[in-house]
Amino acid sequence: MPAQPAKPACFKAYDIRGKFPQDIDLDLAYRIGRVTVSHTGGRRFVVGHDCRLSSESLSAALIHGLTDSGADVLDIGLCGTEMVYYATFDREFDGGVMITASHNPRDFNGMKLVREGARPISGDSGLNEIGARVLDLDLAITGRAGAKSHEDLTDPFVEFLLAQIATDRLAPLKIVANPGNGCAGPLLTKIAAKLPCEFVLINAEPDGNFPNGVPNPLLPENRSATAAAVREHRADFGLAWDGDYDRCFFFDEHGQFVEGYYLVGLLAEITLRDRPGAAIVHDPRLTWNTIDVVERAGGRAVMNKTGHSFMKERMRVEDAAYGGEMSAHHYFRRFAYCDSGMLPWLLVLQEISTSGKSLSQLVAAMQRAYPVSGEINRRLPNPAAALDRVEAAYAPEAVAVDRTDGLSLAMPRWRFNVRQSNTEPVVRLNVESRGDAGLVQEKTTEILALLES
Repeated sequence: MPAQPAKPACFKAYDIRGKFPQDIDLDLAYRIGRVTVSHTGGRRFVVGHDCRLSSESLSAALIHGLTDSGADVLDIGLCGTEMVYYATFDREFDGGVMITASHNPRDFNGMKLVREGARPISGDSGLNEIGARVLDLDLAITGRAGAKSHEDLTDPFVEFLLAQIATDRLAPLKIVANPGNGCAGPLLTKIAAKLPCEFVLINAEPDGNFPNGVPNPLLPENRSATAAAVREHRADFGLAWDGDYDRCFFFDEHGQFVEGYYLVGLLAEITLRDRPGAAIVHDPRLTWNTIDVVERAGGRAVMNKTGHSFMKERMRVEDAAYGGEMSAHHYFRRFAYCDSGMLPWLLVLQEISTSGKSLSQLVAAMQRAYPVSGEINRRLPNPAAALDRVEAAYAPEAVAVDRTDGLSLAMPRWRFNVRQSNTEPVVRLNVESRGDAGLVQEKTTEILALLES
């Protein structure tokens, strides 16, 4: 394997992410702008930013670098990552950059880069090369400077989203919505004004101080506010988002958190109803329910490596109608194969309205058939050795071994995946079984003991 070029530590597998200003600062943001133009050959870019305290200044520095290299830039201001995707493919820009660190701690920041058609620029498609070139960049300016303009695309984006569902068939449901002081609040307010539903918004004001904690509902300790609000207001379901709202999390009418795994199954079923025979791409962490649902609905389940850039690339290859990760990333062909935190809940709202079933009823059979552990994270001093211990213990009894992403071992009645994160220094474990929640608990405890021994 060829050696990777030297690059700043904030250049990760999928995006750019690190502490501000130790790992990523205004000078680096400017340099990234300069190199992005020359690397892609693009001349028109769209830039947006989240609500982190450093995001506006990083955005300005990046735009300065883009325009100094001759590119014209549309600055769409405070937004979610998917609005940059939307603008890039809808307005036919040569590329887009979102300033965000998603669900990381508040002193972090970063960037997500895409080229034309909202195709991701990741480690294996140009990000490493950009990272190497920013270190020895010639900062001399030649040629004309590009122009910068501003536009708020919230209204056209709302129109695009609502065009994806039958708004005339929606029931007047009550919905708790918790942006977690991330960026989703302003967009949700405009969507809510056009729907027949009652919205209970909590923590809706964008605030980079994150006074109610960093918005990351994947962590169990960050779910109590949404769950309590669902019960207090007797809502039909609840929603929560991460900071840049490209991930959407669901709570049923009882305030119970619904694992993203079951939403993958539900959205696959909804998608295949209108697109029979389509490919559905899913990640390797939890698989049995997704494969079962897709095959029963007449679709083709395609397993792929975890991570938004890998998922989008595979979806394009397969021309998949939908792709889902149990971590609450949902990808749609109708959205240029990109992930959206808004389309999933709109589609589920439509499904609840037209089926007459509650969210808990829509997922109950899947939960019974394939109980799961939920994703469990552990920081370990030697992750590779820990994974070797687990493999040595369980491989002899496995009926299937898969290394698409980390280590997946399947036994007749249960399976698990354990992998090192690409974005954080942790090992992630997921366990599922065929209808035996007690077995899931037993095996989860066993594997955690091995990992930590």
